[in-house]
Amino acid sequence: MPDQVRVRVPATSANLGPGFDAFGLALTLYDDLVVTPGGSGVTVEVTGSGEGEVPLDESHLVVRSIRAGLDALGVPVPGFTLRCENRIPHGRGLGSSSAAIVGGLAAAYGLAGVPVDRDRIVVLANEIEGHPDNVAAAALGGFTIAWTEGDAGRAIRLDPVDGLAAVAYVPDNRVLTKEARGLLPGVVSHSDASANAGKAALLVAAMTTRPELLLIATEDRLHQEYREPAMPESLALVHKLRGSGLAAIVSGAGPTIAVLGRPAETSAPAGKAAGQPAFFRGTPDAPDGWTRYDLAIDPVGVQVWSMESG
Repeated sequence: MPDQVRVRVPATSANLGPGFDAFGLALTLYDDLVVTPGGSGVTVEVTGSGEGEVPLDESHLVVRSIRAGLDALGVPVPGFTLRCENRIPHGRGLGSSSAAIVGGLAAAYGLAGVPVDRDRIVVLANEIEGHPDNVAAAALGGFTIAWTEGDAGRAIRLDPVDGLAAVAYVPDNRVLTKEARGLLPGVVSHSDASANAGKAALLVAAMTTRPELLLIATEDRLHQEYREPAMPESLALVHKLRGSGLAAIVSGAGPTIAVLGRPAETSAPAGKAAGQPAFFRGTPDAPDGWTRYDLAIDPVGVQVWSMESG
């Protein structure tokens, strides 16, 4: 067993408009975990997002995920110290819980001293999370398509088009995934389902080879508008951005808004910094009370390093 395991896991944006519970995208915003085995209990230290809010015992989501991974691998580790440096905002639709789950499962592989099985991590993470879209992107990186076979999560990874990037607008307020899902109707019209099926198929092409189609391919009729009561400012921002020609979507369950595009696509308006890629210069500043992140696409997903003493 190594003396220490280090894990880096990316933020993710799920759904991407029409790909409800299926599409995911890994982003260059990371949580870092350090796990040091030893002793008989668990010590948890958290800095950054969630500091002073999340539990610091066996109920911590990363700890529960490490335990689940160790059980699946048949490896006993009675105690350890976990240090979390969190940069992914909690409860904002950027996959913080999926990052915790995937990061914990990957740490279990590191503690067991065996190579990370990313497909198996998707299966295990889906059992904990309940849907595979975010966990797939966190585990595999890039652009992912996830589905379930029976109760098992499955996913494939596709290479996004060169230069694809995202601007995330993150509000101060949170929206619980359970609350956002509770607003969705149990039945939708055949025309809306048909429209989303076509747009989801088109979005695969837009994400991988035809980025000029991103605006039309990210149109959604299944979930975003239904969630407006929980996040009216977010939906208003989506409409404003899309009205100006930007491919804006609700990230995951929200309330974060993401704009997808390529750095070379948009010219720079007056007053923007000349050193920025044109895509980032062509998107507006964050509204008051929001934080903006300019992000690339993470190509590899969760990473694990095992450290030996000396």
